[in-house]
Amino acid sequence: MTITRLNPDELHKTPGYSHITVVEAGRTAFLAGQCPLDVTGALVGEGDLDAQVDQVVANALTALATVNARPEQVVRSVIYVVVSQDTTALGGVWQRLLDSPLAAAFTTASTLLGVAQLGFAGQLVELDLTAALGA
Repeated sequence: MTITRLNPDELHKTPGYSHITVVEAGRTAFLAGQCPLDVTGALVGEGDLDAQVDQVVANALTALATVNARPEQVVRSVIYVVVSQDTTALGGVWQRLLDSPLAAAFTTASTLLGVAQLGFAGQLVELDLTAALGA
């Protein structure tokens, strides 16, 4: 079995993890949680959940394209949204994702979670995807 780890130049540098891991046994791509960071690693849309969702979608599409995958090939998604007691933001994020170019990715097994905090200061959303690449 071969495992390939990729970090496309179009995405921010990481502190050690890979944006994409491809396993040759059945070819599955495991994308690292896509954050609302631009290519320089700067947070996009501080305090603006919609802007952060849009950046996460753009980053996820870049990562999928790096392994020649389309949103239809996503087999698992986990969406993390920072919320307090009011969980209405969860529905808003879900709808924005369904209205995005990545929408087909959410017709598969998906989990939407409200969390207290994410990895970067000011980060409000993160998206974790797994895609089947075929033989």
